[in-house]
Amino acid sequence: MRRALGSVRAKAALGATVVVALALIATGVAVLLVLRGHLQSQAGLQAEVQARNVAGQIATGTAFGKLDLPDGEDRPVVVTGDGGRALAVGEDVRAVDGKRVGKGKAAEGSSKDGSDDGDDDGDDDGDSGRRLGPGEIDDHADLRSGSADVGGKVADYRFASVEAKDSRGTSVTVLAGSALAPEEDAVASVRDAMLIGLPLLLVVVAGVTWLVTRRALRPVEGIRGEMAAITASTDLSRRVPVPSSQDEVGRLARTTNETLAALELSVERQRRFVADASHELRSPIASLRTQLEVAVAHPELLDMPGAVADTVRLQRLAADLLLLARLDAGERPSDTRVDLAAMVREETSQRLTDRVPVRIAELAGGEVAGSRGQLARVLGNLLDNAQRHAAEWVRVSVVREGEWLALRVEDDGPGVPPDERERIFERFVRLDDARARDDDDGGAGLGLAIARDVAVRHGGSLAVRTGSVFELRLPAAG
Repeated sequence: MRRALGSVRAKAALGATVVVALALIATGVAVLLVLRGHLQSQAGLQAEVQARNVAGQIATGTAFGKLDLPDGEDRPVVVTGDGGRALAVGEDVRAVDGKRVGKGKAAEGSSKDGSDDGDDDGDDDGDSGRRLGPGEIDDHADLRSGSADVGGKVADYRFASVEAKDSRGTSVTVLAGSALAPEEDAVASVRDAMLIGLPLLLVVVAGVTWLVTRRALRPVEGIRGEMAAITASTDLSRRVPVPSSQDEVGRLARTTNETLAALELSVERQRRFVADASHELRSPIASLRTQLEVAVAHPELLDMPGAVADTVRLQRLAADLLLLARLDAGERPSDTRVDLAAMVREETSQRLTDRVPVRIAELAGGEVAGSRGQLARVLGNLLDNAQRHAAEWVRVSVVREGEWLALRVEDDGPGVPPDERERIFERFVRLDDARARDDDDGGAGLGLAIARDVAVRHGGSLAVRTGSVFELRLPAAG
């Protein structure tokens, strides 16, 4: 159960349901408030119309006892004079807002009694801001909500209050109400409909989200299953299924396959590296062991120079393998400044026993950022490679080309064939003519591979520019 609730589908369905629920609740509350306000406005308008109708009768001289008042249950009306004395009351209207207003309609003589109230021409007409004359009705109406007791039944109403004067100048206030029960029933009906429809709509949203998410994540499950199978079988040649869609899942599948291809290539490269390293180590170790065993049995036959040469070859090979291991592990060069021209002078000055002399050509000034030890190793490997193929001379130069410094090593040898200019930078690769020489000097086909790896990690490149010119390009520092 916990696993199902923790799935992406469950989280997506729950999230969508919560968002929709909050949106519907907010919308429902807003609709109910707008509906209630609209219905109250309608009730207030009806109450004002009824109040002005009664006020019109009074303004035209109709006696209070002969006013045509509406049914009290739906439209309670109360006409009051000075002091709040009821002059006319609708049928069965007993109280408004808890205040008694009398029973039945006013007596026929109420209009006569009203004459005793005197002339109210000088009275201020409430909130209208002007004085009313005889037979006039105030343009302003006060609206409020309240309750009324009609026939012993208390209900809520929307009241409108209008000021007027009869033909004798008697000031009256007409209070007419409109029942709010229809409005409350309408709001309740809409509210009930929302309460019934909201859960059903949320169930539909949750179900649709669950199904859509399940369909969208089906390719992801296929990718996961295939990745699990690849991990279990260790067969990196397998690939995950790629959906036909061009969406994020499709891009994920293609990226996963690219990662698997790169991983397969890396593992295969590592296997070849281990196999080649084992092969390269086997020969000098076997030769050294043979010489030592012969020396034990026949000391006079000990080939000391040969044993030293095999030991040196093992030392160089071990150093190359360790450097390659560090480079493959992601070792980054230091950030020190290296003067290429000074490094070339220092390194070439120490090569006094080379087979052919090393000439120094143009040495442009400039520094690069990186490890001096690794860059010196690159120069040494390039010079060793040139020494194997040179006939009479080897030349080194440093040239400035814009934002780059180019270190070039060239010789007068036969050069590298065009179709071999990239393969020679692979590990343990030796051309046939070099292999014969390497049997004597201990080369294992790692020098150029190490040189290119170091160049790339320094942000540069190493390539064969022409047949016998190797060029190391590095970005100039600063």
